Amino acid sequence: MSYAKKFAIGLALMIPAIAEAKPPLREVKQIDNELYYIAVAKEISDYCPSISGRKLKAINVMWGLRSEANSLGYSDQEIRDYVESDAEKDRMRAKGEAYLASNGVTYENPNSFCTLGRKEIDRNSAIGVYLRAN
Repeated sequence: MSYAKKFAIGLALMIPAIAEAKPPLREVKQIDNELYYIAVAKEISDYCPSISGRKLKAINVMWGLRSEANSLGYSDQEIRDYVESDAEKDRMRAKGEAYLASNGVTYENPNSFCTLGRKEIDRNSAIGVYLRAN
């Protein structure tokens, strides 16, 4: 058997191992962080009547994140499983609520969402870019 054929067979045998070596999407920071920013911005816009979410921007970014995950070797099913996972939703919610609380936001005081939202917009932060003051 030629060296090229042995190499091709060896490579074919390694591909499943390489595919399994991908980290969970929650550990791919450029994807997980951006989804977190979008989620926090949505929560702010849901509770503050004077701030709206920049939904088209968020949708466009999410399509880009899907393409990026695909280019990293994640299938559409793996992406869907990550986004729809109850455990991941709970993790993201806990992280977001901790951020909100650390910034003085409470669900009993909707104006606190507005205060944080305006601060994020003014700073043009990673969260603020998904918000618009009405």
